[in-house]
Amino acid sequence: MKCVTGDEAMKCILDYLEQTAARYPKQLAVDDGDRQWSWEELLTWSKRTGSAIAKRVLPHQAVVILEEKSAPTLAAMFGVLYAGCFYVMVDPTQPKERIDKILSVMEPALVIAGSQAQEPAQTLIRERSARIPGDVCWMQALAQTAIDEELLGQVRRQIHRDDLLYGVFTSGSTGTPKGIVVSQGAVIDFISHFTALFGFSQTDRIGNQAPFDFDVSVKDIYSSVMTGAALILIPRVMFGTPPVLLDYLCEKQVTSLTWAVSALTIVSSLGGLRYRVPTTVHRVMFSGEVMPPKQLRLWQAALPKALFVNLYGPSEITCNCTYYPVTRAFLDEERLPIGRAFPGRRVFLLDASDQEITEAEQVGEICVAGESLAQGYYHNEQETKARFFYRAGASSTPVRCYRTGDLGYWDADGLLYFCGRKDFQIKHMGHRIELEEVEEAMNRIAGVDSSCCLLDERRGRLVAFYRASIDSREIRRQLKQTIPGYMVPQKLVPEERFPLNKNGKTDRAYFRRRLEVI
Repeated sequence: MKCVTGDEAMKCILDYLEQTAARYPKQLAVDDGDRQWSWEELLTWSKRTGSAIAKRVLPHQAVVILEEKSAPTLAAMFGVLYAGCFYVMVDPTQPKERIDKILSVMEPALVIAGSQAQEPAQTLIRERSARIPGDVCWMQALAQTAIDEELLGQVRRQIHRDDLLYGVFTSGSTGTPKGIVVSQGAVIDFISHFTALFGFSQTDRIGNQAPFDFDVSVKDIYSSVMTGAALILIPRVMFGTPPVLLDYLCEKQVTSLTWAVSALTIVSSLGGLRYRVPTTVHRVMFSGEVMPPKQLRLWQAALPKALFVNLYGPSEITCNCTYYPVTRAFLDEERLPIGRAFPGRRVFLLDASDQEITEAEQVGEICVAGESLAQGYYHNEQETKARFFYRAGASSTPVRCYRTGDLGYWDADGLLYFCGRKDFQIKHMGHRIELEEVEEAMNRIAGVDSSCCLLDERRGRLVAFYRASIDSREIRRQLKQTIPGYMVPQKLVPEERFPLNKNGKTDRAYFRRRLEVI
């Protein structure tokens, strides 16, 4: 069946899944280290789960999946789509307070819990409230349901290209995380360009680094679905031991890596490539942070025939909006371009007066228009209106655009360069973090009077200055209970004075100077 928009019959994600399963039924679809499922098996598990969900909820509702990545988790995600709903992946290892905030934003019709989420799921069952209108169900039980083709067919006829596919959460400056929601059509359009540009095929074996609640994984999952490439899930724990990770990549004969910069640099900076080189890899793409040229050169030397691509773009535009194939070694003092816009996109710069910048070397805010913009922030119309806006296009017809909050400039050849954040949002360890959210969590701790969190770019770490009557160990202990580990500052610095600027706000310039001497 086709998803229909206007006069044109358009495919939805499930059409691609079924098409691939029909073409390559016995070929490997997903390998999570414990299970190896063919496309035929993945489709069966997905339909079983979808039948179970469709009996419990109505289409077009949010379904939260509380589980770490695995083959059954992937089937649960597709099962949610078969039920006509959209999924929101939630890492069960996050603090309870963070999970609660996500649930409060989403108000899901159903929460699906896996075997790795026993404790948080049991807590949810005990503390059921209005933020969870539906049930909490176990993933394994749902997957035992018989496939109901008639019910799935009824639901399928209601699915449209503009229906939501997934929600993904980023840090929020108010202390409440923001849920970005993305449509099926946005993903189809982007992944169609992505796989064609970089030559993905059914012979690829995609080494998935990112957890499923991080949108880098969208490129891995849907490149696999739309081409028949095998999805090789890499356990999170392996990134702490590069030799084990490299042995795994070699054993699984991985051909393609689309990783966060921090994941690649962990391997190269700890000497992993001197231990073993994954010679089957012919494509390495990276995003999330600025890639240090020194680390990139190590990867280029190890894999001299591989394609290396620098990708850029926030979650609000569906994964990436620009790309730059790296064809030479860059020196340490050089800046790596983020390149040119993907097909179907328009990337432009605005100055402080919202006038477009066309001159080379002039810094402005990076904005994006065209295909694959997110539908906005779920249940947050104010923030959606603040970041998504309309601007006259070539024919004077208003075009929907997104303000990234990133600063950039064009060079004389028309290549785009990233040069920092417009506000206090930063990218650290591949994650977008609002520094104010870290401060808000610190300031909630009894005994903490003031705090200021900054990114120490020289050392690649978060540093928080604070004035408090308790010590740093207690602050760190309490932070770990309220925010994810990647948001907890690596260094906590006590301060006797907390100067304010002329506007009565924390003097961040003062603390930036303090970074240079601690």
